[in-house]
Amino acid sequence: MTSWIVLQLADSAFPTGGFAHSAGLEACIQAGEIRTATDVERFAAELVEQLAHGSLPLVAAVHDDDTRLAEVDALARTMLWSHVAARASRAQGRALLDVAARSFKHPALVEARAALARAPLEGHLAPAYGFVTRTLGVERDEALATFLHLGARGALSAAVRLGAIGPTESQAMHLRLHPVLDAALASARTLTLDEISQPSPIVELIQTTQDRLYSRLFQS
Repeated sequence: MTSWIVLQLADSAFPTGGFAHSAGLEACIQAGEIRTATDVERFAAELVEQLAHGSLPLVAAVHDDDTRLAEVDALARTMLWSHVAARASRAQGRALLDVAARSFKHPALVEARAALARAPLEGHLAPAYGFVTRTLGVERDEALATFLHLGARGALSAAVRLGAIGPTESQAMHLRLHPVLDAALASARTLTLDEISQPSPIVELIQTTQDRLYSRLFQS
């Protein structure tokens, strides 16, 4: 059966604020690291790998055991040394928990939303996504695949709005990224929290300059 919940969560109309973020693409363009459409595609592929090895284990850990939400949320806080990345993660994760609780009204989601107000949770995106998808009955692989898809789609959408590529070119690029997404999911679906890594350190460093850009469209 089609997982309607997955389609709903992946829909751009689901208001988690993801389109306010470029995952560092804007900073990379202004730094001169991205000049062509080929550079955009390379960036998107690197981002998928970074999400697979740096974030997917967090999603999986909470999806496997939703009682670990607070523990994994705290781990996400210690891992995200960049204030820009940490702020983006909190903003999107808290929005996801808030919208999911108010939309689906599941008691566990309502309680997690309340925990944000009491401050035991920072609400980082990856553990929050694992918690929401587990609570709503989304299958593990579907949850992990959708998380990667949303990351790639967000970067390509940002590239369109920044004028780096066109909308049709973005869709063709997304199609070419399918094997990258498949490979990333296959390599990361069994990673543990002890195996978390960041395979794109240069992109991660450039992301930290977002607040110092003279003019910017995105928050990250």
